[in-house]
Order: sequence, then structure tokens, then C-alpha cells
Amino acid sequence: MELSSKTKPLLLLLLLLFTFSSVSESNQFCDAGIEYGEPGCGISSSSSKILIKGGTVVNAHKEEVADVYVEDGIIIAVKPNIKVGDDVTVLDATGKFVMPGGIDPHTHLAVENGVLESIDDFFSGQAAALAGGTTMHIDFVFPVRGSLTAGFEAYKKKAKNSCMDYGFHMTITKWDEVVSKEMEIMVKEKGINSFKFFMAYKGAVMINDEILLEGLKKCKSLGALAMVHAENGDAVYEGQKRMIELGIIGPEGHALSRPPMLEGEATSRAICLAGFVNTPLYVVHVMSIDAMEEIATARKQGQRVIGEPIVSGLALDESGLWDPDFVTAAKFVMSPPIRASGHDKALQAALSTGILQLVGTDHATYNSTQKALGIDDFRKIPNGVNGIEERMHLVWDIMVESGQISATDYVRITSTECARIFNIYPRKGAIFPGSDADIIILNPNSSFEITAKSHHSRSDTNVYEGRRGKGKVEVTIAGGRIVWENDELKVVPGSGKYVEMPPFSYLFNGIDKGDAKYLSSLQAPVKRFKSTD
Repeated sequence: MELSSKTKPLLLLLLLLFTFSSVSESNQFCDAGIEYGEPGCGISSSSSKILIKGGTVVNAHKEEVADVYVEDGIIIAVKPNIKVGDDVTVLDATGKFVMPGGIDPHTHLAVENGVLESIDDFFSGQAAALAGGTTMHIDFVFPVRGSLTAGFEAYKKKAKNSCMDYGFHMTITKWDEVVSKEMEIMVKEKGINSFKFFMAYKGAVMINDEILLEGLKKCKSLGALAMVHAENGDAVYEGQKRMIELGIIGPEGHALSRPPMLEGEATSRAICLAGFVNTPLYVVHVMSIDAMEEIATARKQGQRVIGEPIVSGLALDESGLWDPDFVTAAKFVMSPPIRASGHDKALQAALSTGILQLVGTDHATYNSTQKALGIDDFRKIPNGVNGIEERMHLVWDIMVESGQISATDYVRITSTECARIFNIYPRKGAIFPGSDADIIILNPNSSFEITAKSHHSRSDTNVYEGRRGKGKVEVTIAGGRIVWENDELKVVPGSGKYVEMPPFSYLFNGIDKGDAKYLSSLQAPVKRFKSTD
């Protein structure tokens, strides 16, 4: 049926209204699929030259009062009293901290679990990150039909609308010669220097010790960092069956089925195998005292183990899982689970003393409708919580405002250490001449409040709902462009760059000497005389 000339504009208007109906008024930004070049879309027209005046510049090693001059996406100078011309955008940072933009080492944007895809893609998730002061993230690529190469290409397509820089980790879910050869391609040609192994999720992506050992050996030979999701998947599977048999089908069953001891056991086993191979190990989302203590013991003995707590583990306890409202309880479901009160404080203390090294988020968001898939069986609730927008604010409030760490330590655990571990420092993670102009201005005297009504994630819930604190990111500069200022987000789809990360980070320094020391200690093979008749 042909539409009349009067009907067409009306339908178009209704379509546009419907398109934006899921985004609150304070949460409107250029959504993927909308005409990006339309007026009001939020494309920044700021100068390519920026001067940040009078702030306290904080790097991981020191802080100093200085100006920062940026041109064409690169930091040109960091020194007092920089003079510039009229064509430069000037930002007054007096009384505020000027810091490297955050780097989130652990995210899952547009991740598929076989049934559905997470609600935040590479555009909305990155837009949320920029509003919270994170200017780069590293996402996890999953193989496609077992192929690492196909997985990499699929994720590059997912990231085509990126509005900030990003890198990739690669997940290993099986082992054969093809996977081994593809790992070489990922490292030598695709800029990936880390591989993740799941010790949980039986029947899906879980690997056994044999595969983990093969993977650890291959990572070592390539100078790539092995990462583990450390939970005993066989025991978790048994725990899930136990809960169902007891009639515990709600979100609380998720936490009860995978207690801290199972995280501690898997962490210990992974550390043991990495030590046996003599290769560095990165333990993702450390959620419990049990896992943290295993890391502390290994590091005390000189083993190269990196422990990554995440914001939900530092800021929350498991009480939300027992909320009588399913929607509220289900939003807290993630793996390993958010633990009982006390684990959070212990993780904070470990972070402040260097037992744990950097903070991620494990950002993987699902809305309340998606979470409701498990309303009659907690095993079907998609795992994941938000955090990519909230991380920088919450870590400042929890760790710095409370006096547990300094501003320089804050930069180290939210940015610099990640850049060093994944071998992109000082291009990222520093405010030095020549570094990328990924910068935030944080006002320690300003306050923030977190709510789903104003956040930039597409999710309709937020696990930090109603949380207030001190220390607000007032300006975010990504790639030399002002993208967050005056609570307004100005993002450009497609402006983000894929950051290649070379192998053999500082964690591999001296590994060969360790191997040589081991060989010399063997006192073998022993020369023996064969007996003769």
C-alpha cells in the first residue's frame, strides 16, 4: 500500500521516537545506526590543540603542578607556564588532578553466550566508559567455530563503531595444532599478547589441566601472558546440581553453588602449573580472600603472578543476591560471585599493599528482561554486571578518599600498570611528551551519584544504584579530543583505534635466567655404569 505524503513524515517521527525510547533524556548520545553526521549528534568540534592549565599532573611515579599541551592527539609538553596562541582550547584545572585516562583490562562488549548478546556493544559501552574517565579497554575475543582468526575478524567488525581506543585478549577453548599455529598469528600479526583460559563453565568454554599446560607452554614461547578465570568447573557443576536438588533456584543459588574455596583451589592449581612451566600468570577477577591469599603466597615466593580485582568485588557484598525482588537480585549475578561482607575489605587491603596490582570491571551487561531468562533456574541467568563507567569514580572514593592509597597509586592501579603489563607504556598510561592524549581532569572536591536513570550503559539496571561518593571526572580527553565536559558526552563513532600490543612485556624479563637456574639445579642426568656379566 502506498503511503500518502502526509503519512510518511508522521511515521518517520514515530520511528525516531521509538528508536530513542530506551534511552533516558539525560542518556542520549549518537547511537549506532543513527545518522552520525546530523546536527546535535554530539560530534566534538573542539580544537585539535588543547592546553590544560594549572592542574596537579599525576603519573604513577610522581605528581607535580604543571600545564599540559596537546596537539593532534599527542601530548607535546608537560611543564609550568606554557604559552599558546588564540587557536588553542584552554581548560582550567586549578585545584584539580590531571591524570592519564583509565585503562580497563577486563571487559566483555557485545559478547554472545549462545542464547543472547550483552546489551552494551562497542559503541554504547565505550561511550559509558568515556563518561566515567576510561579512555581505553581490552576486550576478550572468543573463537568462532573454534577458529581464533575467525573470532578476531568477527570482533573487529563488532568494534567498527568504536569511539575510543581498544585492544584484544584472545580466549582459548580447545587445543590442537591449528590453535597453536593461530596463537602465533595472533601474536606476530594481530597485536594480541595475552590468552585467557577458563577453568569454569563446564560443557561450554572450560578447559582441563592438559590444555592449560599446553597453553602455558605456548604462551611462554610467544612472550604472551596467560590469563585464567579460576574456579573449579567440575565442583561448580556439582554445586549447581546440589542447589537445584535442594530447591534453591533463585539468584542466591548462584553464589551458594560456587563458594570461595572453589576459586581458591583453581587459583592455586593455575599458579602451580604456571610455576611448573615458569611463565607469568594473570588471574582475572579475583573475588575472594581464598584466591587473594594464593596469589600473595606465590608472589612472596618470587613467582610472577598478577592479581586483578574488579570494582564489584571491591565495592559490593553478596547481600543483593538475597533480595526478595528477582530483578534486583538477578542483576548481581556474575562469576565468580560477589562474596560475603569481609572479602571486599580484604581485597581493598591487598590492592593497597601491592598484593593485587590493578583494577578491572568484567563489564558484561544484560538488562532485566535478559536476566529474567533464569527466573526459574539461576543457572540460566546471564552472568555479568556493569562497571566500565563507574570504575574510576568508585576506586577513587573507596581507595583514595578513604586514605588507603595515594593519587599516584590510583593512577598506577587504574591505568599505568595495565599499560605496562600489556606492553603499551608509555604510549598509554602516562602523561609524558609523546604519549597519547588520553587524559582526565578529576575534581576531588566534587561529588558523584550513580543511577540507571543517568548512566550511559543501555542496561535498565545498575548494581551500584544510589551510590554516592567524592571525586568526579569532570573532563575526559580521548585521542586529543574533548569527549566529556559539563556532564555532556560528545562521541564520534568510528574514531576509536585498535591498539596492537607487542609480546614480551616486563613480566618476561629474566625468565630465561630462571630456566637456566632450574636446569643447572637438576644435577641430572646422572652418568651410570652399566653392569656387566
